[in-house]
Amino acid sequence: MRYIRARRTEGFISVIAWFSLTGITLGVATLIIVMSVMNGFRAELIGRILGLNGHLAVYATEGKGLQDFDNVALTISDLPTIIAVTPQIEGQVMVSHKGRNNGAVVRGVRWSDLAARKPLWSSLSEDDIARFRDEGGILIGKTMARRLGVSVGDTLTLLSSKGRATALGSVPVRQKFKIGGVFDVGMHEYDANFLFMNLEQSQNFFDLDQVVTGLELYSSDPYIINQLRPALEKRLPTNTRLYDWQTRNASFLNALAVERNVMFLILTLIILVAAFNIISSMIMLVRSKHADIAVLRAMGAGRASIMRIFFMTGASIGFIGTLVGTILGVVFCWQIDNIKSLIEGLSGAELFSAEIYYLSQLPAKIEATEVVMVIAMALLLSFMASIYPAWRASRIAPAEVLRYE
Repeated sequence: MRYIRARRTEGFISVIAWFSLTGITLGVATLIIVMSVMNGFRAELIGRILGLNGHLAVYATEGKGLQDFDNVALTISDLPTIIAVTPQIEGQVMVSHKGRNNGAVVRGVRWSDLAARKPLWSSLSEDDIARFRDEGGILIGKTMARRLGVSVGDTLTLLSSKGRATALGSVPVRQKFKIGGVFDVGMHEYDANFLFMNLEQSQNFFDLDQVVTGLELYSSDPYIINQLRPALEKRLPTNTRLYDWQTRNASFLNALAVERNVMFLILTLIILVAAFNIISSMIMLVRSKHADIAVLRAMGAGRASIMRIFFMTGASIGFIGTLVGTILGVVFCWQIDNIKSLIEGLSGAELFSAEIYYLSQLPAKIEATEVVMVIAMALLLSFMASIYPAWRASRIAPAEVLRYE
């Protein structure tokens, strides 16, 4: 501490040292915050995607749909880790209400199968479920309801993209449905573009007689779902194909992984720049302490002792900066929503748009292994930056320095 404190002739060196410490602090804190936010973002997105979509989907290879789907579901429901097999009809429609239009994806399901979609089920009230089950009411997302200016009890007009064959040719199917409930799963993509309909209603609407477009399989461990493929292929009819959730969202997951790796590399450069500042400040400190080093050497101090002094000086900058940065980053992640709200309140601007980032809240998930990796990397760079100046200090010859003193 005595060597690093600012004196009149060494104030500039001390300023550089403080800039190095600040750089490491900000670099470590920023790296922890950004990686935690990206981890939380990925976990939230995957959790909501898997909550509304099956972990494995079974589709018919032919365009007629999947027939005898209840028996097919029964044959595969007893496989290990499979907790639910739900039939589903999926189609695209145009939703209209008093001149307002919105494209949407219809999913026809049984009311008892809503429970397999946990984010959807938890956002619905008992009355919503009762209206869906008993009255044939449809379920729409909160964002779609806001765009169309509707609420529970209002009527929507659905126009199917698939026409129905008549004597006059193909005519689009147009039908009115009453809104039974409004859901909010916390993911903008689903809240704005999805609606759920009773399975029998969707079969009539899309003119699918006793068939479904596919089966959705839910597993207690979605990360090992591919291990069930051989057993599933033996039990399923030959005219079916399988899609797991990783294949269905491959481009999305790859984009998240690439973004995460690039951000880690870019933010690591902040710590690297701070490490170079340590080298600069330590070299200048060694140059200003030539006489002191020479006196210590003349009094019997060994090269190892001199090297240890200057190594500890540089390493302490890295250690303190890493410690403060870690604490700052972890505290920031714990209070990230409050900080976001505070900044938005002061600036009047929306920092985290749900329409861009898909989620309505800013998530942060701290992973201990990543924090340890960031700490280890920051300390390693700081220690490596301190080695060369310390080695140069230990190589100073006292006779050469004291000759001119």
